Amino acid sequence: MRALVVGGGVAGPVTAMALQKAGIDVTVHEAHPAPDGDVGAWLGVQVNGLDALRAVDADRPVRDAGFPTPVIEFRSGTGRVLGTLPTGRDGADGVSLRRSDLYRVLGEEARRRGIDVRHGSRLVAAATGPGGVTATFADGTTQSADLLVGADGVRSTVRGLLDPEAAPPRFVPVLNTAGYAEHAPAGAEVGRLTMVFGRRSFFGWLPAPDGRTWWFANPPAPREPAPDAVAGRSDAEWRALLRDLHRGDRSPAVGLVDATPHALRGWTTYDVPAVRRWHDGRTVLVGDAAHATSPAAGQGSSLAMEDAVVLARCLRDLPVADALPAYERARRRRAERVVAQGFRTSSAKAPPAAGRVVRDLVMPLVLRRRDPQAWVRDHHLEWDDPVEAVRA
Repeated sequence: MRALVVGGGVAGPVTAMALQKAGIDVTVHEAHPAPDGDVGAWLGVQVNGLDALRAVDADRPVRDAGFPTPVIEFRSGTGRVLGTLPTGRDGADGVSLRRSDLYRVLGEEARRRGIDVRHGSRLVAAATGPGGVTATFADGTTQSADLLVGADGVRSTVRGLLDPEAAPPRFVPVLNTAGYAEHAPAGAEVGRLTMVFGRRSFFGWLPAPDGRTWWFANPPAPREPAPDAVAGRSDAEWRALLRDLHRGDRSPAVGLVDATPHALRGWTTYDVPAVRRWHDGRTVLVGDAAHATSPAAGQGSSLAMEDAVVLARCLRDLPVADALPAYERARRRRAERVVAQGFRTSSAKAPPAAGRVVRDLVMPLVLRRRDPQAWVRDHHLEWDDPVEAVRA
């Protein structure tokens, strides 16, 4: 059996490795050239994502590229500690790393295993026939296989081919910028991620082992900005905006922004709350192509890793016609629930004054009583578990 995987970010290489483990020959096609370093974006891979990587023996490169992030602390803009959440399970913690490093190590690991990863290979069309699917790329080349996997992100070409009437991605009502400051605040603890519900904007900071502090900010954006308005904002404009939004907070936000030597840039965020068609007879979606989630959920990459393992197990144990429905049934509800939670969290990052008062009173009580993220992190996948076909 042969599969073509479209997308070389997170979902694509992990899916390729999982399919290879299931005995399927895989080629990965990535539209962009080989990725360069990205100074402004970092993320967390949670323990459920690392668990999925472990199922295909690929967790070690990701752990080695990042550093453990065992706890998340929440504070109000007044400096009050609202509570903490663990990131760990069974003695293992989530890790933080640069997005470019995650792409790099996953791509390297896939190539080390003999998987053909082709950059600059943009899908433009696909045709399904009785014997499989034929993909056409922008340079005019074609390739045929038994299965086409769309791992091509929130603006998925494959999703559009599956369902030309699919709803567009939904704007998440915060903007994003991030950076790496040259110092850590006094008393900072390496690996302790602090989230600050500022009076006017949300801010997160994470001391790294090298003495720097990784940070991000989410200025509120109730309405979707015009195309290029955010990407076109200059470094000076971003710095002025962040100083203005956070100058009234008791947090190190302004100092960290001022101690960041590289130019700041920003971006908008979109999620995909529900996709009508996850598959047809020869094409299937994984990762953000099927269920993009807000970064506030902290689960985008981890959900993609779970998808990869579940899809491969289904194809290992079932004919394609049964495997794809079984995969969707195993994944849709969980993924859509995480997406919904991420959107709610993003929407609540900058509430009005009355909402801040309620949050500051209620959040400590909730976090003392239970871990609201446990159901997400505690998800476990066992490679050897058999898969049964979906029965009507």
